[in-house]
Amino acid sequence: MRKKDFADLPEGGDSPLNSAVAARDNSTVQMATEAVKHQQCRLAFQPVMQARDPHGVAFYEAFIRVLDETGRVIPAREFMPQVENTPIGRELDCIALEKGLRALSRNPEIRLSVNMSARSIGYARWSRILDRFLKRDKTLGERLILEISESSAMQVPELVVDFMDRLQDRGIAFALDDFGASNFSFRYFREFFFDAAKIDGQFVRGVSTNPDNQALVRALIAVAREFEILVIAESVETREDAEFLVASGVDCLQGYLFGAPTVKAPWQPEKEAKTGS
Repeated sequence: MRKKDFADLPEGGDSPLNSAVAARDNSTVQMATEAVKHQQCRLAFQPVMQARDPHGVAFYEAFIRVLDETGRVIPAREFMPQVENTPIGRELDCIALEKGLRALSRNPEIRLSVNMSARSIGYARWSRILDRFLKRDKTLGERLILEISESSAMQVPELVVDFMDRLQDRGIAFALDDFGASNFSFRYFREFFFDAAKIDGQFVRGVSTNPDNQALVRALIAVAREFEILVIAESVETREDAEFLVASGVDCLQGYLFGAPTVKAPWQPEKEAKTGS
């Protein structure tokens, strides 16, 4: 191909690729919008395991899922990037919070983490849901963990700091999701109130055989330790990776090695889960 042929390709929104991406994104937003409208949303739960004795479940992470028009369960990675900064993203955060709090209310023996965007801070409906449940049962806050990703937290760091400060006396814990994945300013560790940091999966998968990621994981653990933050490794898929992570000092492990996210409550006996009790 002649070099100048590249200059002949369509630019901007007129290119076939951009049009295809825009069409896909519009379709994704529409699917999520319809799921919210028709209450076709679920939570999927994945265990987060203690790295040391007694090696039990520390808590469960709740992931929002939507059902498409065929009833197929769609994971958040398929739609959240397109809707996170839209009004439908705020509604999905509300649904995840409400369903998570209901699960905590019905199951006093569990702890649960729920993902949220920093953009939902100050969203009136989200705040009303949290207040309503905590007024009914103040102890729910002591079993609730709110997860905020690095990239989301750094969009409005001052707002996040104020939000966390206001919720401190309600017993709610906070986890920094995707730790190490973006340009997170470590100076904010002094101001944020994160109780845990979840090392991003891109550094965890295959870490037992990757010297570069081993160095990065050790560095992230060291930073978290300086601020007395619990360290969780996500996307743990092999026994070898788990052994390296435990030896390096992580506190908890999460990933397919211990269980995939499931819309069936994993803390319920199989018989009870089938009957919906």
